[in-house]
Amino acid sequence: MHLIVGDDGRARPAWAATDPLLRDYYDGEWGMPVRDERGLFERLSLEAFQSGLSWATILRKRPAFRAAFAGFEADAVARFGEADTARLMADAGIVRNARKIAATIQNARATVALRESEGLAALIWSFQPEATPMPLTAADVPTQSAESIALSKELKRRGFAHVGPTTMFALMEAVGIVDTHLLGSHRRGTSGVWTADGRRADAGRAA
Repeated sequence: MHLIVGDDGRARPAWAATDPLLRDYYDGEWGMPVRDERGLFERLSLEAFQSGLSWATILRKRPAFRAAFAGFEADAVARFGEADTARLMADAGIVRNARKIAATIQNARATVALRESEGLAALIWSFQPEATPMPLTAADVPTQSAESIALSKELKRRGFAHVGPTTMFALMEAVGIVDTHLLGSHRRGTSGVWTADGRRADAGRAA
């Protein structure tokens, strides 16, 4: 069974059906649009830290990540130096990976630099596709797309690190740029960005 109906009568994918933390994240946050710089910088950072780990691990450490990285305020993280890196590497509450910590600081500086042009939010959302996947099963959900490959390439060009195409597709799923909720899930088409049948909710509004 690809969707599991909970005690509340709501259908969810298996990954979000049992662990209360993951269920609450799925019901209230995953796939909802995030359009502010801080929110996107946080999620970009957490997706990079998640690489090679379970998302549940990252969610459980999220409060510690926020405390360690100044609430993911890009200006503050951009000022981090060697002492901050040493502090982060000693912080058991987060994922202590030197490359990912360095990438987060580098990405904060790149985020600040982007304000001189379109800004992080506008850049990331400019890669929203015209259609979104229509998955019946977890196996139908892609791990990359033409847009995530292009976004990865553009972010790297702008000085970002640890932003590979798979990580960027996960980011796009998490912040509503694509809707990969399984067909039949109670969350399918609820973001206001996409309709349940995979069309952009803003299609035709300009007309």
